[in-house]
Amino acid sequence: MDALTNLLDGPRARGAFLLRAVLAPPWAVRVRDEAPLTLLAPTRGTAWIDAGAGQRGPLRLAAGDVAVVRGPEPYVVADDPATEPGADVLPGGCSVAPDGTDLCDALDAGVRTWGLGAGEGRPDATSLLIGSYQLPREVGSRLLRALPRVLVLRDGELDAPLLPLLGAEVGRDLPGQDLVLDRLLDLLLVSVLRAWFARSGAAQDWYRAHGDPVVGPVLRLLHEHPAHPWTVPALAARAGVSRAALARRFAALVGEPPMAYLTARRLDLAAELLREPDLTVDAVARRVGYGSGFALSTAFKRERGVSPAAYRAERADGRHREAARSPGAPAGRR
Repeated sequence: MDALTNLLDGPRARGAFLLRAVLAPPWAVRVRDEAPLTLLAPTRGTAWIDAGAGQRGPLRLAAGDVAVVRGPEPYVVADDPATEPGADVLPGGCSVAPDGTDLCDALDAGVRTWGLGAGEGRPDATSLLIGSYQLPREVGSRLLRALPRVLVLRDGELDAPLLPLLGAEVGRDLPGQDLVLDRLLDLLLVSVLRAWFARSGAAQDWYRAHGDPVVGPVLRLLHEHPAHPWTVPALAARAGVSRAALARRFAALVGEPPMAYLTARRLDLAAELLREPDLTVDAVARRVGYGSGFALSTAFKRERGVSPAAYRAERADGRHREAARSPGAPAGRR
């Protein structure tokens, strides 16, 4: 398996949030859905993405462009960077006005279609395809770690007819349609990222590290067998180099020592597994390479500031609050 295949062998959507938004100016939407990864693609008109602090500024999208936005931090999509948001998108895909008024029913414009400003039929409206992965494990933590906050592939850089196909399928209401859309979203994401990584200057240090003859095999071991009791000498032996050589090369290409990387990998997996209510903290600990729930709790709290139990409770409380505030099915997911 080549380095890029290994990196991209992760996206597996499960009931992804997909819809077509038809938006008449002036419009702006603040996205607070906490999705780990979202694809945005105008099929008509233009849109601006403002991902906030740390970015060079709002990015303009035109028809045929595709943007990939890494969450879970909020961002704004608008007809103009100066337009104030008129709706907030919440976890689960439903929306509220700035004053908290529920907009799910008001914005529902048909099967997987969402409208703001009665845009259907207006020549100045923007039509936007949106696909969001709901959980980090559907994408894979290693891929999320390799991506920037926002990346854009311009019209013509994606050599595949996937956007028209997704646009045609998103409005259909047929048996098995959710499965069809999940697989189309996976294929589109992989195609976009493959083209982006291949583009000159887009190869991240992490990607170069994955293709390195020494560091690459070590990364694969850490990702495929994170629960194994790895040590630097054991990893160096598997790579065929000295302990010091591996430590230097790994830190230079990845940006941190092998054991620090392994700890982050284990805690990422633990955070995903803690979303499963039937798994005890001890069971999660064993799956990710810790000898006990106490050992996992110590590491988790040191790195993330909360215990595994508190982290799980916060996520459960958030889901309950959103369910209470936005009853019923989200707009566009019928």
